[in-house]
Amino acid sequence: MKNLIIVLVAVFALTACQEQQKIAFVDNSKLVNEYQEKKDLEAKIKGQQEKLSAKADSLNVVYQQEIQQARIDATKLSQAAMEKLGMEIKKKWQGIRQQLQIEDQEINMQGQKEIDSLISKVKTFVKDYGKKNGYTYILGSNEAGSVMYGKDENDLTATLLEQLNAAYTKDKN
Repeated sequence: MKNLIIVLVAVFALTACQEQQKIAFVDNSKLVNEYQEKKDLEAKIKGQQEKLSAKADSLNVVYQQEIQQARIDATKLSQAAMEKLGMEIKKKWQGIRQQLQIEDQEINMQGQKEIDSLISKVKTFVKDYGKKNGYTYILGSNEAGSVMYGKDENDLTATLLEQLNAAYTKDKN
């Protein structure tokens, strides 16, 4: 009987000392895609792409005018002079097209770099939130199904999104 009481006290002590794990999850795509800083970043990238597109359109108008003028001038030129003019125009506009492609690639690369930085920032925010609020785990839910089910009260997406947006607004001002 004495041994049974000692065993029960030991089991009770061990279970009482065991820490309850606090686990939650976040919808990764919703958290990132609805984050205001990401929306602002996407708008900035779109604006840069629209400027580049407008630049390309205006250059295309100039190119068409130059081709038209070359056709008019061609009636007054020798065959050799026409070929030379055609090659000069072609070379000039190939360089311009290449420059536009380079600018487009730079916009895309810079945008991807900024998106990657933003995702890293969100991960750090979630990690700090978890530490600060005593979570053992905060799991990420995504399209691949890393969290197939979770109780709604364990979904921190809205809470974290609200805090992220508040911190962004505060930093922005």
